[in-house]
Amino acid sequence: MSLVRVHNFSVSLDGFGTGEGQQLDAPFGHAGTRLLEWAFETRTFRAMGLHGESEGSFGVDEAFASQWGPGVGVEIMGRNKFGPQRGPWENEDWKGWWGDNPVFHTPVVVLTHHPRPVLEMEGGTTFHFVDADPASALEQARALAPGMDVRIGGGASTVRQFLEAGLIDHMHCVLVPILLGRGERLWDGLEGLEERFDIEATPSPSGVVHLVFTRRTAV
Repeated sequence: MSLVRVHNFSVSLDGFGTGEGQQLDAPFGHAGTRLLEWAFETRTFRAMGLHGESEGSFGVDEAFASQWGPGVGVEIMGRNKFGPQRGPWENEDWKGWWGDNPVFHTPVVVLTHHPRPVLEMEGGTTFHFVDADPASALEQARALAPGMDVRIGGGASTVRQFLEAGLIDHMHCVLVPILLGRGERLWDGLEGLEERFDIEATPSPSGVVHLVFTRRTAV
C-alpha cells in the first residue's frame, strides 16, 4: 500500500499553520511569508519559483525540503490552499496561486463542498474538485496514481482531519520560531498524537526545527 505523507508543513511556536485574513495578495493571511522564510534559500523551493538571495542551499533545510517530490504521485489539498474564495464558485476563472504551470506535475485532489469540472494545467497538473471525507478522498487519490505515495498538502485543517482519521504515515513539520496569535491551528483536538508516532527533531542553523513523525507499526 502506498504511503500518505506530509512534507514541509510549517507551524508557528503557538501551533498555527497559517495566519488570519487570507486573501488574494496574502495566501497566509497576516503571517505573510514568515512561515516559509526558512525555505526561501533551498534549491527545492527556488525551483518552485520562490525568490531568495542565493543560488539555493544544500544544507539541512534543503535535505528535508527535497523529500517533497520523490515517490509522490498525487496531492490532496484543501479548498483554502487552492485559493481565497469561499462558498460557491463565483466563476471558474481562478486556477490556483501557481500560474499556468503549477509546481505539482501530478493529479491534485482539491477538497471542497462546491465541486467544479476537472481543471487541466500545463506540466501535467490536473485539479480534481471533490466533496469527500478524508478516507473517500484518499481512495480517489490513490486511483489517480496507483502504487504511488499520496501527499497531503494542507492547509492546517486538512492535515488535522487526516491525522484525526489516522490516515497519515509520515509527516514532516517545520517548527518556526514566531508567534502568530491567531489563524488556523494544526494541533487542536490531537491530544496523544505522540503515542501514535515516533518523532525525531533536527535543528537547523536557519532557526527552525524539523520534526519528523513516523507512524508506529502496530504490534
